[in-house]
Amino acid sequence: MLARTTAYTTLGLTAVPVEVEVDATRGLPALTIVGLPDQAVREARERVRSAILNSQYQLPSSKFLVNLAPADVKKAGGMFDLGIALGLLAVSQQLDPAMLASVVVLGELALDGSVRAVPGVLPIALAVRNSRRRLVVPAPNATEAALVEGLEVIPVASLSEAAAWLAGTTAIAPYRVSCRRLMRSVNRYDVDFADVKGQAHAKRALEVAVAGGHHLLLIGPPGAGKTMLAQRIPTIQPDLSIEEALETTALHSVAGLLNGHPLVTQRPFRAPHHTSSAASLIGGDVIPKPGEISLAHHGVLFLDELPEFHRDVLESLRQPLEEGRVHIGRAKQSVTFPARFLLAAAMNPCPCGYLTDPRRRCRCPSTRVAKYLAKISGPLLDRIDLHVEIPAVPIDLLTQPGTGERSADIKARVMRARRRQRKRLTRLGVSCNARLRHRDLRTICPMTDSAAALLKSAMQGFALSARSYDKIVKISRTISDLAGSDEILPDHIAEAIQYRSLDRQLWV
Repeated sequence: MLARTTAYTTLGLTAVPVEVEVDATRGLPALTIVGLPDQAVREARERVRSAILNSQYQLPSSKFLVNLAPADVKKAGGMFDLGIALGLLAVSQQLDPAMLASVVVLGELALDGSVRAVPGVLPIALAVRNSRRRLVVPAPNATEAALVEGLEVIPVASLSEAAAWLAGTTAIAPYRVSCRRLMRSVNRYDVDFADVKGQAHAKRALEVAVAGGHHLLLIGPPGAGKTMLAQRIPTIQPDLSIEEALETTALHSVAGLLNGHPLVTQRPFRAPHHTSSAASLIGGDVIPKPGEISLAHHGVLFLDELPEFHRDVLESLRQPLEEGRVHIGRAKQSVTFPARFLLAAAMNPCPCGYLTDPRRRCRCPSTRVAKYLAKISGPLLDRIDLHVEIPAVPIDLLTQPGTGERSADIKARVMRARRRQRKRLTRLGVSCNARLRHRDLRTICPMTDSAAALLKSAMQGFALSARSYDKIVKISRTISDLAGSDEILPDHIAEAIQYRSLDRQLWV
């Protein structure tokens, strides 16, 4: 007797259907799983066996063969456990096999028969919706699956509950959830720019960076507040749209990082350590999983101590920064993950960190400072628009009462600037000034004669490159949007030049 049901696996963000075939054959009692399973899937034999017996069902002393098709797709994880167990119950005539044909079953089994949550449910739910089948999922994954409208989601807590529902002896109402309601109940941030005393120049630079989607590099001595400032960037970014929230949630779901939160409602902030490998940053594994840059999609990727990252790790960022996605190739498959994030990096001005600190003396020779800065390659710096000096905060300012400007006030200005950009850039297929192409600068970034003259003078005086010219024009366009100006004025050019400190070689 043969029983069939359907499960899914994920390759990147693509959900691939897997047919779970269970058959009872002649031979010594055994449970064999074929179909390119990994170690976790092979170990399902023991989990399923114990779960069936502890759920008060019988497992005959027969030879059972489980085939996970297609055979050329690698199967990983425990999400096939529940489908295999239900197939065994059907083959052993404890369940009607016909009931399994109309459902998709996901879930990892505990030894007592309870069903545990599995990763990657949201992209699977999106794929199942098109198949017009009901989706049986672990109860902890129900809210995540129900985010997909038009899908009938059946939450189960145990193997016996799933079998009873299929047999018709237990009624389980389809799970419903409102995605918009979850978005409205977004948790507020625990940090605010009002906590930051001083650093008016740095806060203004962050406002410009977020308003135009510009990547930025914060340069300053230890304790100047670089990390504190970067952590507050998400508080002034526009709220996630429902589409952005679902895409971000899908990435975190595949990575198994939802941690009981069915929907990501805040922009991600990822801060990998400088000892991170290229695989952890970009993504990898036998079945590729998203790395830090993809987990930062629609949010912020913060790289503290930038020169301390391995050179190959930093160079691997070049393509994602340019294209907004990352391609991971393996011998038998390749996947693509989205990676459209705001890069915020931080570094000291020299190895000891005190080159620009008026209170501490730097003892680094100029050759060592130059070597330290050279750890960041020119092609990577090409993709970072703002280089911002962060001075040490005077002790008198730290002890003064009162707070700075709130994130909500800064965010309001950012939103106004973004609306101006959206109105102007929609026809070009880009969403912010930082993604403007060179050929569009003349039409999208008009400037007054005096502004053009100031830019020409700065190009000659500081020996700036053509790359720097494009960056300054784009930054100036963002500054003019924040000011509500249709043209780029000399003040906008002057401010933009201040945000290119590495081009001006301030320290070396």
